[in-house]
Amino acid sequence: MSNAIPHLYPVGIEPDDIDFMGHVNNASYLKWVQNAVLDHWRALAPAEAVAQHLWVALKHEITYRKPTFLDDEVIATVLLEKVQGARAFYETVIRRGEEVLAEVKSSWCCIDAGTLRPARLARDVIDHFFAADEGGDRT
Repeated sequence: MSNAIPHLYPVGIEPDDIDFMGHVNNASYLKWVQNAVLDHWRALAPAEAVAQHLWVALKHEITYRKPTFLDDEVIATVLLEKVQGARAFYETVIRRGEEVLAEVKSSWCCIDAGTLRPARLARDVIDHFFAADEGGDRT
């Protein structure tokens, strides 16, 4: 969605992320995406919504473009594409400068923190993730 507010998340690469080939292990990208999406939620959602909701990853689809190395400066850009019921669909692009290292499509389920059951987000909460100048159905 073109009116999604991008969230930039600096990725810290640790020595444990490096595999036997000398670059970041594929599993580390999942950790980065999870941290980036949850940081996006905490940064843009109202505090009361953050306190009342948890997120569980349902699916990640990763396209690896280029290897990542220990000393690289990496940024993950997170966009909320849409929300349907209790599900949210995200795109995360991991870059080193202008180079795309990986593209990730993921779906998440919103969970009520009290009941631990799936929960729909209110429209006013969803609206925090999109620029106000464009319309369109996001739920």
